[in-house]
Amino acid sequence: MEKVSKKKVAYRKRTQNRFSMILVVMVVCLITIAVGMRSVEINRRIAEKDVQIEQLQEQILAEQKRSDEIEEFRKRSQTKQYYEEVAKEKLGLVYEGELVFQQEK
Repeated sequence: MEKVSKKKVAYRKRTQNRFSMILVVMVVCLITIAVGMRSVEINRRIAEKDVQIEQLQEQILAEQKRSDEIEEFRKRSQTKQYYEEVAKEKLGLVYEGELVFQQEK
């Protein structure tokens, strides 16, 4: 009888080991699938952020260009020539001895 019981114990251990191995393999597979899905989501977010970075860089360049134009206008608007142009266009500035021709309407 002792031989039979040793065989049964050995059989039980073998089936328990198989069950444990199958369980471990399933857990490892589930973890691998979860990590894979998460990495796909992270890669998608990275792609979205890259697009957003490109858009923001374009906006920065546009604002820098606009800032340069404003600075150029500020410098130009502080000259005497600019004041004369504005006075001629909007206020009708005419110097002495200057002939003015007007179009008939």
